[in-house]
Amino acid sequence: MRNNEVILMVTTIRKLIRRGARINIIKILQKTHPADLALIFRTLNKTERINIFQLIPEIDSRADMLSELDEVIIIELFEDLEDKDIIKILLEMDYDDEQNLLRALPEEMQTRLLELMKEEESRELEALMEYPESSAGSLMTPEVFALNEDYTAEEAINRIRENIETEMVFYLYVIDERNHLVGVISLRQLIMVAPKTKLKNIMTEKVVSVFPETDQEEVGRYIARYNILAIPVVDDENKLLGIITVDDIIDVIREEATEDLLQMAGVGKDKEIILKSSYEASKIRFPWLFTTWVGGLIAAYVIGLFSDIVSQYVLLAAFIPVIAGMGGNIGTQSSTIITRGLALGRIHNDHILPVIFKEVQVGLILGLLYGVFLGVASYFLYGAGMMVALSVGIAIMIAMVIATFVGTAGPAILTKMNIDPAISTGPIVTTIIDIAGIFIYLGIATQLSQILR
Repeated sequence: MRNNEVILMVTTIRKLIRRGARINIIKILQKTHPADLALIFRTLNKTERINIFQLIPEIDSRADMLSELDEVIIIELFEDLEDKDIIKILLEMDYDDEQNLLRALPEEMQTRLLELMKEEESRELEALMEYPESSAGSLMTPEVFALNEDYTAEEAINRIRENIETEMVFYLYVIDERNHLVGVISLRQLIMVAPKTKLKNIMTEKVVSVFPETDQEEVGRYIARYNILAIPVVDDENKLLGIITVDDIIDVIREEATEDLLQMAGVGKDKEIILKSSYEASKIRFPWLFTTWVGGLIAAYVIGLFSDIVSQYVLLAAFIPVIAGMGGNIGTQSSTIITRGLALGRIHNDHILPVIFKEVQVGLILGLLYGVFLGVASYFLYGAGMMVALSVGIAIMIAMVIATFVGTAGPAILTKMNIDPAISTGPIVTTIIDIAGIFIYLGIATQLSQILR
């Protein structure tokens, strides 16, 4: 559904709500895809969302829509439902969606719902919820379809027909009698071979798999690297525990990228910040802006230290924003490149020195280029003296070299310390570079004024 279609749909639903046309609303809801419904729900206000949700007739449609919806809105909707109705919805969901939704709920509600569920269902969910929130175990579906290696192709096809409701993709996982994962076969292979051919004779033995504790970002990298539609989860003994499908990984990649971008912009990592109240959003963004504010105070103090040279050559002050801006920009560029490289596995911390050296070279080349441009421009266009022109040219070159080093080394150091490198971009990098750039600029100007006096 395109943006203009979403706007039209929301406008139509609001008109029908005002007219009390419940039957027309229900017909629209029945014809709308769950993912599109989730998109519409984000646009509605709280009262509208609660009223419309009650009108979705089928339980499975409610479950599908909630699987696509933001956690904040889900909690909002559940507050207006009875526990028995919530459980009906949960039981319609896949295990991975079900446990992800439960994790989002307040702990008291989690406990209450798990107690009310069937013992077997509750036990399965609790087992999944024991895995870390951002791990492969939290993403996997434990009801995975697998075939014994001694089955013939004909027997395997019959088993597939008997288990059409089980989570299944184009890959069929092959296990031995002890449930160890021993191979994988595609549906195409299965239907192309002779009916009496045994699976162990046609399966691919090298299977890409992950452990339940594997971080979800790492799982995403495996799926992207090997271009597969699903990945099995195994334990230390290679026993098949579950499966993670590509649709779940797409959500993970999107969420992780969103978190990184938000952190780079200095607005925390809560992907649902746009749904927060003004007070909550301000509270999240305050610490990051505080960093910039403190940096500004330090920069002002640094300028104060060189008040004599600034008052003597007033034109020096005009180029402070250029020095700080150019250094901050190239530093953020380097930091973003390294952060995404580390996240995607294209850059490894063990081989980071050549990358740092390359970025510093880029900083030096661009610094020399812009140093000459700015020095010449300040001398001829602004009538600055030789001292100011040289100060500006040399300072911007050094500032850009330092900026590329800080922007590259920062994420690498944070990764080594097991801290998300995305937090090193944005306010932190630009603040450090601004202070360093101004200090270098005015320090060079002070020295040159004495030499050229």
